[in-house]
Amino acid sequence: MQSPADEAPTQRLIDAIGRERGVSFIVYDGNLKGPKEACRDALYERRHAVLETSRPALFFIPGQHDWVDCTSAQAGGFDPVERLDQLRQTLLGDAQSMGQNPMPLTRESEVSRFRPYRENARWQLGDTVFVALNAPSPNNHYLTAGGRNGEFEDRVIANAFWLQHAGEYAKRRDARAIVVFIQGDPEPERYERPERFAWLRFGRNSRRDGFLEFKRSLVKLAQTFQRPVLVIHCDDERASGGFVIDQPLRNDKGNQVTNLTRVALAPHDRHNQWIEIEADFDRTPPFRVTMRDVPRQLPMPTAPPVLQRDEPAASMPAVPSLGPASELPPLLQTPGQQQPDPQEFEQLPRIPADQGGGGYGPATSVAPAQRNAPAAPGAPGASGTFGSP
Repeated sequence: MQSPADEAPTQRLIDAIGRERGVSFIVYDGNLKGPKEACRDALYERRHAVLETSRPALFFIPGQHDWVDCTSAQAGGFDPVERLDQLRQTLLGDAQSMGQNPMPLTRESEVSRFRPYRENARWQLGDTVFVALNAPSPNNHYLTAGGRNGEFEDRVIANAFWLQHAGEYAKRRDARAIVVFIQGDPEPERYERPERFAWLRFGRNSRRDGFLEFKRSLVKLAQTFQRPVLVIHCDDERASGGFVIDQPLRNDKGNQVTNLTRVALAPHDRHNQWIEIEADFDRTPPFRVTMRDVPRQLPMPTAPPVLQRDEPAASMPAVPSLGPASELPPLLQTPGQQQPDPQEFEQLPRIPADQGGGGYGPATSVAPAQRNAPAAPGAPGASGTFGSP
Protein backbone atom coordinates (compact mmCIF):
# COMPACT_ATOMS: atom_id res chain seq x y z
CA MET A 1 0.00 0.00 0.00
CA GLN A 2 1.35 3.37 -1.04
CA SER A 3 -1.49 5.75 -0.10
CA PRO A 4 -4.96 5.80 1.51
CA ALA A 5 -6.43 5.12 -1.95
CA ASP A 6 -4.76 1.68 -1.88
CA GLU A 7 -6.54 0.48 1.26
CA ALA A 8 -9.83 -0.55 -0.39
CA PRO A 9 -8.16 -2.34 -3.35
CA THR A 10 -5.84 -4.16 -0.95
CA GLN A 11 -8.80 -5.26 1.16
CA ARG A 12 -10.48 -6.48 -2.03
CA LEU A 13 -7.31 -8.37 -2.99
CA ILE A 14 -7.14 -10.08 0.41
CA ASP A 15 -10.82 -10.95 0.12
CA ALA A 16 -10.23 -12.52 -3.31
CA ILE A 17 -7.41 -14.69 -1.97
CA GLY A 18 -9.55 -15.81 0.95
CA ARG A 19 -12.31 -16.95 -1.40
CA GLU A 20 -9.98 -19.43 -3.11
CA ARG A 21 -10.32 -23.02 -2.00
CA GLY A 22 -7.27 -24.63 -0.51
CA VAL A 23 -5.48 -21.45 0.52
CA SER A 24 -4.02 -22.18 3.93
CA PHE A 25 -2.68 -18.76 4.79
CA ILE A 26 -1.55 -15.42 3.32
CA VAL A 27 1.84 -13.74 3.68
CA TYR A 28 1.94 -9.95 3.33
CA ASP A 29 5.58 -9.49 2.42
CA GLY A 30 6.31 -6.02 3.70
CA ASN A 31 5.49 -2.36 3.04
CA LEU A 32 2.17 -1.52 4.66
CA LYS A 33 2.79 2.09 3.68
CA GLY A 34 4.46 4.14 0.97
CA PRO A 35 7.80 5.94 1.29
CA LYS A 36 6.08 9.35 1.32
CA GLU A 37 3.53 8.51 4.02
CA ALA A 38 4.22 9.62 7.58
CA CYS A 39 4.99 6.74 9.94
CA ARG A 40 2.28 7.62 12.44
CA ASP A 41 0.48 5.27 14.79
CA ALA A 42 -2.91 6.07 13.24
CA LEU A 43 -1.68 4.97 9.81
CA TYR A 44 -0.33 1.69 11.17
CA GLU A 45 -3.64 1.06 12.90
CA ARG A 46 -5.64 1.61 9.69
CA ARG A 47 -3.43 -0.72 7.69
CA HIS A 48 -3.54 -3.26 10.51
CA ALA A 49 -7.33 -3.25 10.25
CA VAL A 50 -7.07 -4.02 6.52
CA LEU A 51 -4.88 -7.07 7.18
CA GLU A 52 -7.20 -8.35 9.89
CA THR A 53 -10.05 -8.68 7.36
CA SER A 54 -8.33 -11.75 5.88
CA ARG A 55 -10.40 -14.92 6.16
CA PRO A 56 -7.36 -17.23 6.23
CA ALA A 57 -4.51 -16.66 8.63
CA LEU A 58 -2.29 -13.78 7.54
CA PHE A 59 1.39 -13.32 8.40
CA PHE A 60 2.95 -9.87 8.16
CA ILE A 61 6.66 -9.24 7.57
CA PRO A 62 7.99 -5.70 8.16
CA GLY A 63 9.44 -4.03 5.08
CA GLN A 64 11.55 -1.08 4.06
CA HIS A 65 8.81 1.56 4.05
CA ASP A 66 7.36 0.30 7.33
CA TRP A 67 10.33 1.40 9.45
CA VAL A 68 13.63 1.88 7.56
CA ASP A 69 12.43 4.89 5.52
CA CYS A 70 10.74 6.55 8.49
CA THR A 71 13.84 8.66 9.05
CA SER A 72 13.18 10.69 5.88
CA ALA A 73 11.50 14.09 6.06
CA GLN A 74 8.60 12.91 3.87
CA ALA A 75 7.93 10.03 6.28
CA GLY A 76 7.95 12.30 9.32
CA GLY A 77 11.59 12.16 10.40
CA PHE A 78 11.03 9.38 12.95
CA ASP A 79 13.62 7.14 14.55
CA PRO A 80 13.47 3.90 12.52
CA VAL A 81 14.24 1.66 15.50
CA GLU A 82 11.51 3.31 17.56
CA ARG A 83 9.01 2.77 14.71
CA LEU A 84 10.08 -0.87 14.46
CA ASP A 85 9.47 -1.27 18.19
CA GLN A 86 5.99 0.22 17.68
CA LEU A 87 5.23 -2.42 15.05
CA ARG A 88 6.50 -5.12 17.38
CA GLN A 89 4.16 -4.01 20.16
CA THR A 90 1.06 -3.64 17.98
CA LEU A 91 0.96 -5.62 14.75
CA LEU A 92 3.38 -8.29 16.03
CA GLY A 93 2.32 -8.49 19.64
CA ASP A 94 0.36 -11.77 19.61
CA ALA A 95 1.48 -15.39 19.66
CA GLN A 96 -0.62 -16.04 16.59
CA SER A 97 -1.08 -14.69 13.09
CA MET A 98 -3.54 -12.06 11.96
CA GLY A 99 -6.79 -12.84 10.20
CA GLN A 100 -10.21 -14.19 11.12
CA ASN A 101 -8.83 -17.73 11.45
CA PRO A 102 -5.39 -17.16 13.00
CA MET A 103 -2.70 -19.81 13.22
CA PRO A 104 -0.36 -20.25 16.19
CA LEU A 105 3.28 -19.33 15.73
CA THR A 106 6.51 -19.16 17.68
CA ARG A 107 8.38 -15.87 17.94
CA GLU A 108 12.09 -15.45 18.50
CA SER A 109 11.24 -13.10 21.36
CA GLU A 110 10.48 -16.21 23.42
CA VAL A 111 14.27 -16.70 23.61
CA SER A 112 15.47 -14.42 26.41
CA ARG A 113 18.60 -13.37 24.53
CA PHE A 114 16.54 -12.14 21.57
CA ARG A 115 13.60 -10.65 23.44
CA PRO A 116 13.06 -7.65 21.09
CA TYR A 117 12.76 -9.65 17.84
CA ARG A 118 9.06 -10.41 17.77
CA GLU A 119 8.96 -10.04 13.98
CA ASN A 120 11.08 -13.18 13.50
CA ALA A 121 8.60 -16.04 13.63
CA ARG A 122 8.19 -19.72 12.80
CA TRP A 123 5.16 -21.89 12.11
CA GLN A 124 4.53 -25.30 10.63
CA LEU A 125 1.89 -26.58 8.27
CA GLY A 126 1.95 -30.24 7.35
CA ASP A 127 5.49 -31.28 6.40
CA THR A 128 6.75 -27.73 5.83
CA VAL A 129 8.33 -25.32 8.32
CA PHE A 130 7.91 -21.61 7.54
CA VAL A 131 10.23 -18.88 8.79
CA ALA A 132 9.73 -15.10 8.77
CA LEU A 133 12.78 -12.84 9.11
CA ASN A 134 13.26 -9.08 9.30
CA ALA A 135 15.70 -8.40 6.44
CA PRO A 136 14.51 -5.28 4.59
CA SER A 137 15.65 -3.29 1.61
CA PRO A 138 17.83 -1.46 0.94
CA ASN A 139 20.87 -3.59 1.78
CA ASN A 140 19.37 -4.99 4.98
CA HIS A 141 19.48 -1.53 6.65
CA TYR A 142 23.28 -1.49 6.68
CA LEU A 143 24.39 2.08 7.45
CA THR A 144 27.64 3.45 6.06
CA ALA A 145 28.03 6.16 8.70
CA GLY A 146 30.86 5.94 11.18
CA GLY A 147 30.58 4.20 14.52
CA ARG A 148 28.96 0.93 15.50
CA ASN A 149 26.16 -0.22 13.21
CA GLY A 150 24.27 -1.42 16.25
CA GLU A 151 20.79 -2.18 14.91
CA PHE A 152 22.17 -4.03 11.89
CA GLU A 153 24.81 -6.01 13.79
CA ASP A 154 22.44 -7.17 16.53
CA ARG A 155 19.71 -8.14 14.06
CA VAL A 156 22.18 -10.09 11.90
CA ILE A 157 23.05 -12.23 14.91
CA ALA A 158 19.37 -12.72 15.76
CA ASN A 159 18.52 -13.72 12.17
CA ALA A 160 21.40 -16.21 11.97
CA PHE A 161 20.32 -17.82 15.23
CA TRP A 162 16.69 -18.06 14.11
CA LEU A 163 17.62 -19.73 10.82
CA GLN A 164 19.82 -22.24 12.61
CA HIS A 165 17.11 -22.88 15.18
CA ALA A 166 14.55 -23.41 12.41
CA GLY A 167 16.81 -25.98 10.73
CA GLU A 168 17.20 -27.94 13.96
CA TYR A 169 13.46 -27.73 14.61
CA ALA A 170 12.68 -28.97 11.09
CA LYS A 171 15.04 -31.93 11.46
CA ARG A 172 13.49 -32.92 14.80
CA ARG A 173 10.00 -32.74 13.26
CA ASP A 174 11.16 -34.66 10.17
CA ALA A 175 9.95 -31.80 7.96
CA ARG A 176 10.32 -32.17 4.22
CA ALA A 177 10.97 -28.51 3.37
CA ILE A 178 11.76 -25.09 4.86
CA VAL A 179 10.35 -21.84 3.44
CA VAL A 180 11.98 -18.52 4.42
CA PHE A 181 10.23 -15.16 3.89
CA ILE A 182 12.03 -11.81 3.86
CA GLN A 183 11.11 -8.47 2.27
CA GLY A 184 14.48 -7.28 0.95
CA ASP A 185 16.28 -8.58 -2.13
CA PRO A 186 19.44 -10.37 -0.87
CA GLU A 187 20.95 -10.54 -4.37
CA PRO A 188 21.97 -14.20 -4.00
CA GLU A 189 23.91 -14.10 -7.29
CA ARG A 190 26.30 -11.64 -5.58
CA TYR A 191 27.47 -14.14 -2.98
CA GLU A 192 31.04 -13.45 -1.82
CA ARG A 193 33.30 -16.21 -0.60
CA PRO A 194 35.22 -15.56 2.64
CA GLU A 195 38.82 -14.49 2.04
CA ARG A 196 41.67 -15.04 4.48
CA PHE A 197 43.35 -11.68 3.84
CA ALA A 198 40.38 -9.49 2.96
CA TRP A 199 41.58 -6.83 5.40
CA LEU A 200 44.61 -6.16 3.18
CA ARG A 201 42.50 -4.85 0.29
CA PHE A 202 43.05 -1.15 1.00
CA GLY A 203 42.52 0.02 -2.56
CA ARG A 204 39.10 -1.54 -3.07
CA ASN A 205 36.06 0.41 -1.94
CA SER A 206 33.22 -1.89 -2.94
CA ARG A 207 29.78 -1.56 -1.35
CA ARG A 208 29.37 -3.62 1.79
CA ASP A 209 26.83 -6.40 1.21
CA GLY A 210 24.34 -6.13 4.06
CA PHE A 211 22.89 -9.55 3.20
CA LEU A 212 26.25 -11.37 3.23
CA GLU A 213 25.74 -12.99 6.64
CA PHE A 214 22.18 -13.93 5.73
CA LYS A 215 23.30 -15.73 2.57
CA ARG A 216 26.02 -17.60 4.44
CA SER A 217 23.40 -18.70 6.96
CA LEU A 218 21.22 -19.93 4.09
CA VAL A 219 24.09 -21.99 2.66
CA LYS A 220 24.72 -23.51 6.08
CA LEU A 221 21.00 -24.23 6.51
CA ALA A 222 20.80 -25.98 3.13
CA GLN A 223 23.88 -28.07 3.90
CA THR A 224 22.69 -29.23 7.31
CA PHE A 225 19.02 -29.73 6.43
CA GLN A 226 19.76 -31.48 3.09
CA ARG A 227 16.17 -31.08 1.92
CA PRO A 228 14.44 -28.38 -0.15
CA VAL A 229 14.85 -24.82 1.12
CA LEU A 230 12.77 -22.07 -0.51
CA VAL A 231 13.60 -18.36 -0.06
CA ILE A 232 10.86 -15.86 -1.01
CA HIS A 233 11.42 -12.11 -1.24
CA CYS A 234 10.23 -9.02 -3.13
CA ASP A 235 11.97 -7.74 -6.25
CA ASP A 236 10.52 -4.59 -7.79
CA GLU A 237 13.31 -4.05 -10.33
CA ARG A 238 14.34 -7.18 -12.18
CA ALA A 239 11.38 -9.58 -12.07
CA SER A 240 9.66 -8.72 -15.37
CA GLY A 241 7.38 -11.77 -15.54
CA GLY A 242 5.69 -11.25 -12.18
CA PHE A 243 8.09 -13.59 -10.41
CA VAL A 244 11.49 -15.25 -10.86
CA ILE A 245 12.48 -18.79 -9.87
CA ASP A 246 16.15 -19.78 -9.93
CA GLN A 247 19.01 -21.27 -7.91
CA PRO A 248 21.71 -18.58 -7.93
CA LEU A 249 23.31 -19.18 -4.54
CA ARG A 250 26.74 -20.83 -4.33
CA ASN A 251 28.77 -22.15 -1.43
CA ASP A 252 32.29 -21.16 -0.41
CA LYS A 253 33.78 -23.49 -3.02
CA GLY A 254 31.79 -21.87 -5.82
CA ASN A 255 29.44 -24.82 -6.24
CA GLN A 256 25.73 -24.25 -6.79
CA VAL A 257 23.49 -25.02 -3.80
CA THR A 258 21.08 -27.32 -5.57
CA ASN A 259 18.55 -27.78 -2.78
CA LEU A 260 18.02 -24.03 -2.28
CA THR A 261 15.58 -22.20 -4.56
CA ARG A 262 14.84 -18.48 -4.72
CA VAL A 263 11.44 -16.99 -5.66
CA ALA A 264 11.40 -13.23 -6.28
CA LEU A 265 7.92 -11.66 -6.29
CA ALA A 266 6.98 -8.70 -8.49
CA PRO A 267 3.32 -8.65 -9.61
CA HIS A 268 2.60 -6.17 -12.39
CA ASP A 269 -0.63 -4.97 -10.77
CA ARG A 270 -0.37 -5.25 -7.00
CA HIS A 271 -4.04 -4.36 -6.56
CA ASN A 272 -5.32 -7.15 -8.80
CA GLN A 273 -2.61 -9.84 -8.80
CA TRP A 274 -1.16 -12.17 -6.23
CA ILE A 275 1.32 -15.05 -6.21
CA GLU A 276 0.16 -18.55 -5.31
CA ILE A 277 2.79 -21.04 -4.15
CA GLU A 278 1.69 -24.65 -3.90
CA ALA A 279 3.65 -27.41 -2.19
CA ASP A 280 3.35 -31.00 -3.41
CA PHE A 281 6.16 -33.33 -2.36
CA ASP A 282 5.09 -36.01 -4.82
CA ARG A 283 6.42 -33.76 -7.59
CA THR A 284 9.95 -32.68 -8.48
CA PRO A 285 10.48 -29.83 -7.77
CA PRO A 286 7.90 -29.80 -4.97
CA PHE A 287 6.89 -26.13 -5.29
CA ARG A 288 4.70 -24.64 -8.00
CA VAL A 289 4.38 -20.87 -8.43
CA THR A 290 1.41 -19.28 -10.22
CA MET A 291 0.32 -15.72 -10.91
CA ARG A 292 -3.35 -15.24 -10.00
CA ASP A 293 -5.76 -12.40 -10.86
CA VAL A 294 -8.56 -10.90 -8.81
CA PRO A 295 -11.97 -11.55 -10.44
CA ARG A 296 -13.23 -8.41 -12.14
CA GLN A 297 -16.75 -8.86 -10.82
CA LEU A 298 -15.59 -8.81 -7.19
CA PRO A 299 -16.96 -5.57 -5.69
CA MET A 300 -14.81 -2.97 -4.01
CA PRO A 301 -15.35 -2.53 -0.23
CA THR A 302 -17.46 0.53 0.51
CA ALA A 303 -16.55 1.09 4.16
CA PRO A 304 -13.08 1.02 5.73
CA PRO A 305 -12.51 -1.79 8.25
CA VAL A 306 -12.36 -1.06 11.95
CA LEU A 307 -9.76 -2.73 14.10
CA GLN A 308 -11.46 -4.77 16.80
CA ARG A 309 -10.07 -4.06 20.24
CA ASP A 310 -10.23 -6.33 23.25
CA GLU A 311 -12.91 -5.25 25.68
CA PRO A 312 -11.64 -4.27 29.12
CA ALA A 313 -12.17 -6.74 31.91
CA ALA A 314 -15.33 -6.33 33.96
CA SER A 315 -14.83 -4.30 37.10
CA MET A 316 -15.44 -5.70 40.57
CA PRO A 317 -19.05 -5.31 41.78
CA ALA A 318 -19.64 -2.64 44.33
CA VAL A 319 -19.94 -3.85 47.90
CA PRO A 320 -23.27 -2.80 49.46
CA SER A 321 -22.96 -0.20 52.16
CA LEU A 322 -23.40 -1.58 55.66
CA GLY A 323 -23.85 1.76 57.38
CA PRO A 324 -21.86 3.05 60.34
CA ALA A 325 -20.24 0.40 62.46
CA SER A 326 -21.81 1.92 65.57
CA GLU A 327 -25.27 0.96 64.32
CA LEU A 328 -24.41 -2.70 63.72
CA PRO A 329 -25.13 -5.33 66.40
CA PRO A 330 -22.00 -6.80 67.99
CA LEU A 331 -20.77 -10.14 66.71
CA LEU A 332 -19.61 -11.28 70.16
CA GLN A 333 -21.82 -11.01 73.22
CA THR A 334 -20.48 -8.89 76.01
CA PRO A 335 -21.07 -10.36 79.48
CA GLY A 336 -24.19 -8.91 80.97
CA GLN A 337 -25.38 -7.55 77.61
CA GLN A 338 -28.72 -8.52 76.14
CA GLN A 339 -28.61 -11.14 73.30
CA PRO A 340 -29.40 -9.46 69.95
CA ASP A 341 -32.54 -10.42 68.13
CA PRO A 342 -31.75 -12.90 65.25
CA GLN A 343 -34.19 -10.98 63.01
CA GLU A 344 -31.79 -8.03 63.11
CA PHE A 345 -29.21 -10.09 61.20
CA GLU A 346 -31.79 -10.98 58.55
CA GLN A 347 -32.36 -7.28 57.88
CA LEU A 348 -28.69 -6.61 57.12
CA PRO A 349 -27.79 -6.16 53.41
CA ARG A 350 -26.13 -9.16 51.79
CA ILE A 351 -23.88 -9.46 48.75
CA PRO A 352 -25.68 -11.31 45.93
CA ALA A 353 -24.43 -14.81 45.20
CA ASP A 354 -23.56 -13.93 41.58
CA GLN A 355 -21.30 -11.14 42.85
CA GLY A 356 -19.21 -13.20 45.19
CA GLY A 357 -21.61 -13.48 48.11
CA GLY A 358 -23.54 -16.43 49.38
CA GLY A 359 -23.81 -18.32 52.60
CA TYR A 360 -21.74 -17.55 55.66
CA GLY A 361 -20.33 -21.05 55.96
CA PRO A 362 -16.61 -21.76 56.30
CA ALA A 363 -14.35 -21.17 53.29
CA THR A 364 -13.36 -24.31 51.40
CA SER A 365 -10.53 -25.10 48.99
CA VAL A 366 -10.27 -27.65 46.22
CA ALA A 367 -7.13 -29.59 45.49
CA PRO A 368 -5.56 -28.74 42.09
CA ALA A 369 -6.08 -32.28 40.83
CA GLN A 370 -9.83 -32.01 41.34
CA ARG A 371 -10.32 -28.90 39.18
CA ASN A 372 -11.59 -29.18 35.64
CA ALA A 373 -8.86 -28.27 33.12
CA PRO A 374 -9.99 -26.12 30.16
CA ALA A 375 -10.37 -27.98 26.91
CA ALA A 376 -7.90 -27.11 24.14
CA PRO A 377 -9.48 -26.11 20.82
CA GLY A 378 -8.90 -28.45 17.92
CA ALA A 379 -6.62 -27.42 15.02
CA PRO A 380 -8.48 -27.05 11.71
CA GLY A 381 -7.25 -28.95 8.70
CA ALA A 382 -5.32 -27.09 6.00
CA SER A 383 -3.77 -27.76 2.65
CA GLY A 384 -0.35 -26.88 1.34
CA THR A 385 -1.22 -23.74 -0.62
CA PHE A 386 -0.52 -20.20 0.44
CA GLY A 387 -0.64 -16.81 -1.21
CA SER A 388 1.30 -13.56 -1.10
CA PRO A 389 -0.15 -10.21 -2.22
